[in-house]
Amino acid sequence: MQDANSPTGPRVLNLLRERIPTGLAGAAVWLGLWFCVLFVRHLFSGGFRTFLGILQFFVGIALVSVAIPLAWQLIRKHLLWSLRNKLILTYLLIGLAPVILFLTLVGVLAYVAAGQFAIHLTDSRLQAELIQMRNESGRRADLTTALVAERPKDSAQQIGGAIQNIEQAGEVARLDMPRLRLHREIRVFLNGAAVDIGPKYRGKAPFGLPPWATEVPGGEFSGLVLDGRDLYLVALHQKKWNDGRIFTLMSSLPVDSAVLKLISEGLGQASLLPQRAGRTANEISTENKAEANAGTPAPSQKSRQKVRFAVGADGINGGSSWIVGGTEPPAVNVADARVSFTSTEPITDWDSGERDNVLIAVQSRPSLLYNQLFGSSLGGIVTSVLRIAIILLCVLFALIELLALWMAIGLSRSITSSVADLYSATEHIDRGDFDYRIGVKSDDQLAELSSSFNTMSGSLQRLLEEQKEKERLQNEISIAQEVQANLFPLHAQGLATLDLHGICRPARSVSGDYYDFLVFHEEAHAGMVHRRETGVGIAIGDISGKGISAALLMATLHSAVRAYRFASEELVYSESSVAGLTASREGRGGDCDELFQSPGRILSLLNRHLYRSTQPEKYATLFLAHYDVASSMLTYSNAGQLPPLVLSRDGQVRRLDKGGTVVGLMDGMQYEEDRFKMQTGDILVAYSDGVTEPENDFGEFGEERMMEVVARYRDQPLHVISGQVMLALDAWIGADEQPDDITLVLARQV
Repeated sequence: MQDANSPTGPRVLNLLRERIPTGLAGAAVWLGLWFCVLFVRHLFSGGFRTFLGILQFFVGIALVSVAIPLAWQLIRKHLLWSLRNKLILTYLLIGLAPVILFLTLVGVLAYVAAGQFAIHLTDSRLQAELIQMRNESGRRADLTTALVAERPKDSAQQIGGAIQNIEQAGEVARLDMPRLRLHREIRVFLNGAAVDIGPKYRGKAPFGLPPWATEVPGGEFSGLVLDGRDLYLVALHQKKWNDGRIFTLMSSLPVDSAVLKLISEGLGQASLLPQRAGRTANEISTENKAEANAGTPAPSQKSRQKVRFAVGADGINGGSSWIVGGTEPPAVNVADARVSFTSTEPITDWDSGERDNVLIAVQSRPSLLYNQLFGSSLGGIVTSVLRIAIILLCVLFALIELLALWMAIGLSRSITSSVADLYSATEHIDRGDFDYRIGVKSDDQLAELSSSFNTMSGSLQRLLEEQKEKERLQNEISIAQEVQANLFPLHAQGLATLDLHGICRPARSVSGDYYDFLVFHEEAHAGMVHRRETGVGIAIGDISGKGISAALLMATLHSAVRAYRFASEELVYSESSVAGLTASREGRGGDCDELFQSPGRILSLLNRHLYRSTQPEKYATLFLAHYDVASSMLTYSNAGQLPPLVLSRDGQVRRLDKGGTVVGLMDGMQYEEDRFKMQTGDILVAYSDGVTEPENDFGEFGEERMMEVVARYRDQPLHVISGQVMLALDAWIGADEQPDDITLVLARQV
């Protein structure tokens, strides 16, 4: 037996959770299970079974509501996710949908046209029968009037005998056609009163002569009449005799199955409903109530079926009141579908003379209607050829449609294959396989797109390589920036009588500006730990150009200045090697500022060094000064640098412009020197062109604005003064990029 703490149970539960779907799919599964389980209601009876049935009904509605969006989601995810399937569906919608709609429209119109044609044929045959009856009735009325009208004393028997003689003498011509099998009835009326013309003419006919027909306008009437529940074809002729009597001869034919069979011969099956179709149930109910209140008896012959027509559940002819004639023909082929059409036929109500309609229905076949339409012209080889040609044309159109669909699928395959190649290529690129290329086999726009993708992949690969190279260069520039930052003084080394401060802000990663402070000390002697400062060298310069090349030349200039400083310095060597290795970096020896007491001489040496060690177009501007602590004398020489300014306590400004041209451009140059004594409160302001030359819409920043800021904050510490100058300069530049390296050196006499 397994241990109760065995992980088998949780593993099974986790497996079931993974197998059972969630979301819409899970809802559909659970609803489907509930729907199937609720079929157990058949095992119960009574109210509980009804309750389960209602519950199953609502569960079924919920299942359908969930299944429809789930099916659409699955179709979109699996069937319509592929571009090829979408294109095929698009072609089917564009190509087949109009064809299906057109064929449906043609089918509906053809069905309606066939039904209308069948109704038209039926109505035409009824009208032909009426015309025949009208002609025969008119002929009888004319002959009877010619024989009897001149003898006004003749009795009704004589009139009947005259009509019988006319029939026996064959004066009325009849067509020797199936119509002879129909039993027409003749009625004669004088001044609206019926005349008995013998038992031969006592068949079924409309009941009496209604008031509206006692004097017919024009003396003639023919049409389909409704008398109670019966329909008749009636032809009525009236003659006014010389003695004032009105002679009326009415010929009628009951419309029954035999008549409709004759009418629908070669057509199918025809049906008539002997009920007025234009009267509403409310009107009929009102009439019935009025007749009941009046106590009017309804004779069996005059009774009316006063209900509006309604189609029975078993079809048009499902009601027993329909008059049906003919038989429904069998289909010739599969396409020979049944054509059932219902319309209205105009009738006259025999009692009131009102015009109305009755329903007429025809069931036929397209083959019969086709035969009726073309008749004898269907025979012969020409008709057969035409029929075969139409069939071949339909087959040809179907083949063209299939060919178009096949070509559309082929085009979609070519499109989707290119898209699939692009999709596969993007996956390779996403995995970092930039060497992957799409095979181009065609010559179209998609092929050009694939070629462009290959080109893009190559460009992307080159860009990544360039990016890596750029990052490598940026790392090297960062290292160069750190190295250059170490070349500038790490902190302001103020003297007892002179405060010093300098700042350099590169326009790019590294700067081409240069500044330095070189502090000199008195000669070391035995037992001296802290030595006094004897002077300081101040240097500020600007290298031609920007970026790496200027930074390298700046490093060269820095190294050269420091080299000349160390050349005049006596290094402190200890008595042993170990003591020398552990000596302080600040341990320097005596009178080390003798060379720097002549800045012009150093500039001449630097000019020769740079001219011989750099390219001809490379040069630098440099201001070099030496400050003596004991005398507060400042000796300087300016090699092309913007002249530093000395702001005195009384507001006077002294320009330090003595010197010569730039260093490194021409060999053998000599530089003048000048010297003056710094007074308490004097501020030396040395700067590069990056401070005064930035422009905006109001012009350059300029020396004047710079000195205004210095004068405003002259009593503040030097780093505060430089900070205010930088703020004013940044406000002047605004959102634009810093155009040049900015270097500012301040020195104030204490």
